[in-house]
Amino acid sequence: MEPTNNHINYVEFKAHDLDAIKIFYTKAFNWKFTDYGPNYTAFSASGLDGGFEKTDKPIQNGALVVLYHEDLERIKERVLKLGAELSVGTFSFPGGSRFQFLDPSGNELAVWCYDE
Repeated sequence: MEPTNNHINYVEFKAHDLDAIKIFYTKAFNWKFTDYGPNYTAFSASGLDGGFEKTDKPIQNGALVVLYHEDLERIKERVLKLGAELSVGTFSFPGGSRFQFLDPSGNELAVWCYDE
């Protein structure tokens, strides 16, 4: 399915042990996994695609909601103008780029787009 601007497109969780988390969700819910290096695995067959990022830090709020927008710079400018705070600057990953922000209540979300 093609991503749609301004829709929730992906959800990311933190995990201390990617192998253990993959075993759990595969056996419990039949999710499928694709590894992207040693610190990230994406999941599918779950209703909404997402991934797990390996971390050694304590996990307090392990979910990151990821929105899609075809014009990353334009949407970043818009959310910042509306009072969001940039928490992670724009960076590239295999297939795209994204940034993360804190909304006015402190919730962290991300926005991504395909690299052209």
